[in-house]
Amino acid sequence: MSTPGSVAFHTLGCKLNFAETSSISRSFKDIGFSIRNFEEQADFYVINTCSVTDFADRKCRQVVRQALKRNPDAKIIVIGCYAQLKPQEIAEMEGVDLVLGAAEKFNVVQYIDMLQTSTQKGLVFASEVNAANTFISSFSFGDRTRTFLKVQDGCNYKCTYCTIPQARGESRSDTIDNVLKNVDDIAAKGCKEIVLTGVNLGDFGNGTEVIEGTRPQKEAMFYDLVKELDKCQGIERFRISSIEPNLLTGEIIDFVAASTKFVPHFHIPLQSGSNKILRLMRRRYLRELYANKVAEIRNKIPDACIGVDVIVGFPGETNDDFLETYQFIKDLDVSYLHVFTFSERENTLAAEMEGVVSVEERRRRNEMLRILSEKKKRAFYDRFVGKEKDVLFEAHKDKRKLTGFTDNYLKVELEYQDNLINTIGKVKLISLNNEGDFIAERVLQQKLSVATDTISEHA
Repeated sequence: MSTPGSVAFHTLGCKLNFAETSSISRSFKDIGFSIRNFEEQADFYVINTCSVTDFADRKCRQVVRQALKRNPDAKIIVIGCYAQLKPQEIAEMEGVDLVLGAAEKFNVVQYIDMLQTSTQKGLVFASEVNAANTFISSFSFGDRTRTFLKVQDGCNYKCTYCTIPQARGESRSDTIDNVLKNVDDIAAKGCKEIVLTGVNLGDFGNGTEVIEGTRPQKEAMFYDLVKELDKCQGIERFRISSIEPNLLTGEIIDFVAASTKFVPHFHIPLQSGSNKILRLMRRRYLRELYANKVAEIRNKIPDACIGVDVIVGFPGETNDDFLETYQFIKDLDVSYLHVFTFSERENTLAAEMEGVVSVEERRRRNEMLRILSEKKKRAFYDRFVGKEKDVLFEAHKDKRKLTGFTDNYLKVELEYQDNLINTIGKVKLISLNNEGDFIAERVLQQKLSVATDTISEHA
């Protein structure tokens, strides 16, 4: 290995990418590299990409240009989903030195010597996606109060709009034993909350065990994982990042309802409230199942936060189909939406479907659901005005303030106080600010000494 230098990272996309970037950064640190902020000058820049939408692709190009402005002589390395799907396209971008596919990205430090001695630009090492067939555990640390812990990767679903199986390969998971080891490591670093992440988190499980007269079964299910995690010491909160409605079982909901560690927050992709569109998307459920899951959560965990993913402008989605989705979501007791405007992705069935919705109409539908999301969030927050909740305190961009989230994902801000970051404390939720988040006041616990002093006065 040549003399180590400095490296900076930039992550696009999902929580899973953040977990992987953090683990890759530690591999650089282990061989002597100094880690810089992306806004600083560095010898190497590693960009971990997403490719869910065309915007993510364009964003990658922008980030490459930003890195080169900070250091025109820097070596630029691009990894992630976009790098697996379109490695040659990235390699042809001005300034890109190395592109690594899904099977190669975790070995990025092995390419450093080559980059330091080579004058060739646009080198590509990207195997076919089926080469990404092993699970590499990852978790984020050091850049966030909460830690994103990857426990599953890849996906076996064949949704007609999605490129993730092409970018990450088939579904595979960590073992429960190794997850527990990672949790112990995270707890030893002082982290209070772990967010479980994966491409298809509810599909967690490894291996098959053939039971006579039945189909092969997984050695472990997601439910088995959460039961074991609930026993872990040192971590106060576990949060489930996202789970498919057909994999969110009643036993998981019951378990979260009874758990003191798994927080009452579910993010459940819907994608469409029209059964016609769900079938075109090749989703594995209908709207009736989704509605039943929301009702079950509300019945068992009334204060739970429920987030929803939805796609607008899918091919074949008429205005009536969209209005059906709009009304369906409006009637659901959910807390917020993540709205995605459909964009055609190469090598997907949806890109070849008839009934293309105009870009202008897609944007109009997105805006309607965005406004609905704001109304849903406001209605959910209004339920808690004046109540007291525990908050995990985090740094605020304004040094005079603190921010943080309650267990059910209410975002709060309050005046800065020393030694509170990365601690959990009780606050009173006072009112909403201009951003729609809570202004809160810390609730101080009455000290025993106060009671002792009072007793002394009357003795």
